[in-house]
Amino acid sequence: MNPRSALFAALACTALYVAALVWVDARNQIFAQLPRVAVWLPGMAMVSLATYVVRYARWYGLLRRAGHSVPVLAGFAGYLAGFAFTATPGKVGELVRARYFARWGVPAARTLSAFVYERAFDLLAVSLLAALAIPSGRLFGIVLAFVAGLIGAVAAVAARPRWLQRPAARLRAAGWRRTGRAGRTLARGLSGCRLWLTPRDMALSFVLGLVAWGGVAASFAWLLQGLDAALPLRAALSTYPTAMLAGAASMLPAGIGTTEATIVALLALHAVPLGTAALAAVGIRFATMWLAVACGFAAMGWLERRGPARAGDGTGRTTAPESLGRS
Repeated sequence: MNPRSALFAALACTALYVAALVWVDARNQIFAQLPRVAVWLPGMAMVSLATYVVRYARWYGLLRRAGHSVPVLAGFAGYLAGFAFTATPGKVGELVRARYFARWGVPAARTLSAFVYERAFDLLAVSLLAALAIPSGRLFGIVLAFVAGLIGAVAAVAARPRWLQRPAARLRAAGWRRTGRAGRTLARGLSGCRLWLTPRDMALSFVLGLVAWGGVAASFAWLLQGLDAALPLRAALSTYPTAMLAGAASMLPAGIGTTEATIVALLALHAVPLGTAALAAVGIRFATMWLAVACGFAAMGWLERRGPARAGDGTGRTTAPESLGRS
């Protein structure tokens, strides 16, 4: 894949986001209040960078378990490169990530499997954090059961990918080609996850995901405190994860617009003024999504200048039998 092919889409999405901010600013004067957020942004950015390290540690460990040895620093850059096109349609970022990890002998199918596996456990972690605001212990137990059911579903389909491949084939035959193709791709990704369907790998992946996304949720709660938005701790911690789920459900690139609107709506339930809520939404998105995009492009630039790994430098070797690298 040529990363330049998606650059215009990224710039277009960025322009639309800025245009939306200008429109909202005309009513709420958000830009005039940005200095209130600027004080907190450096600390929030450090938290986000720390979560990238935690998530990469999980990614690196998954590849090691699959028998692939990659250079730690360059591998981290390759992982960050996947964030460059977060705000663009489709999974272009994962295509970029596959491009770079292929330099170190990681097949594209294995990269896809690792992506599906980590996304599944990210979804579980975010869902659990979003459930913190549920006041009823019974409802919280239902959410925990749902999370456990998702883990079981991922494990079952990974072990029996034909359960998803057959419906996907029927959808394609019925004319639902895009849906069928998405199902087939998901089945392929999950089938490659079988290697990691062990109690140790699953528990570690879930815990690291919970640590990473819990850090982001705590960062947003910290921002709310700095903006004098009085929320109960559980509600503050669950607001951003809930908004992320709403953004994912919208199917928009990075949930642009939907995530911010959900944050504002949830904060309004706690009598937070509209201007403060919009400011908090913009602040957390700059410290998370747009920081990730910036880090992704910086990593891509470094990797492109560095060029492919040279033969014999040991960065593309595979330490396990060839069968482990297949999906």
